[in-house]
Amino acid sequence: MEGYAGKQYVGVDLHRRRTVIVRTSETGERLGMARIDNDPVALAGEVAKAGPDAEVVLEACYGWYWAADVLAERVGGEHVHLAHPLGVKGFSYRRVKNDENDSSDLADLLRMNRLPEAWIAPPEVRDLREGVRHRAKLVAIRTNLKSQVHAVLAKQGVPVAMSDVFDVAGTLFLNGLDLPGEYGARVDSLRRLIGMLDFEIDTAGRRIQARLRDDPGWRAIQALPGVGPVLATVFVAEIGDVTRFTSPHQLTCWAGMTPKHRESDTTVHRGRITKMGNRAVRWAAIEAVQRARTGQTGAVKARLGPRRGTNIAKVAAARKLLTLVYYGLRDGHIRALDKYAAPATRSRAAG
Repeated sequence: MEGYAGKQYVGVDLHRRRTVIVRTSETGERLGMARIDNDPVALAGEVAKAGPDAEVVLEACYGWYWAADVLAERVGGEHVHLAHPLGVKGFSYRRVKNDENDSSDLADLLRMNRLPEAWIAPPEVRDLREGVRHRAKLVAIRTNLKSQVHAVLAKQGVPVAMSDVFDVAGTLFLNGLDLPGEYGARVDSLRRLIGMLDFEIDTAGRRIQARLRDDPGWRAIQALPGVGPVLATVFVAEIGDVTRFTSPHQLTCWAGMTPKHRESDTTVHRGRITKMGNRAVRWAAIEAVQRARTGQTGAVKARLGPRRGTNIAKVAAARKLLTLVYYGLRDGHIRALDKYAAPATRSRAAG
């Protein structure tokens, strides 16, 4: 519809190659539809037709970063919204599902203020996340290669006495092996790949920690039992601006660490944790409390372990850890840790 002067709502259905854009009015009337090849100039040109005050929504799908940046530059970051994929998955149950209807539904959800919205991390947070996730991928690949070395040794019936066959003693042990044919060649190849990955992982870790060296939240949360520089970088990068959460409970819910709740009439079911959240933060929290025996997380494990079991105790301790991480990132200091400090430490601090 040409000549419409009111506020417009724009739904953007982004794909790897093409994008469908639908513009609607404040009453839901469709004003226009365009199908374009993915190109920043073309995307900006189509969205510009909606005017400078348009509200734009796109789904958090594969490769959405560039589109969000283009839209923010065109209409302003406060007018760009990111739809959470889990909240709009109901589109797949329509009798007719196509890109045009998906774009129109996104615009309608935004117009009716019913959009399940995700946070658009600023470019600097996304850049930090890219480095942290890259390092995590490299570590996963290295772990797979190490498992292959153990598999080859098992095939040859080679007993491994040491706990880590890739430390100094393990290296001497592997150097002294004389495996036949392709078995030896495979182990040599895997060890070379592991050596290259060691270099890349160390380089990525130093680069990330250099960026966070002056971050007060990153330094503060390392005072928590089990949280070192690596896990602290995961928390900082994945959580981003912690003030977007109004309470620690919101953070634990966002990480998928809260129990499922199903209620209908007088029937209420509570189950395991939802796991509908950031997988990296959830993993880091569980990893940090694995061997924690001190502080508040250790106290939670000691209290719940005998009564509810080890796994439930670990999850509860991880929720407590995320609560402390919330305050550490928000305030740059975790006051709750003071009561768990050693008496000698407290006396020196008082003096």
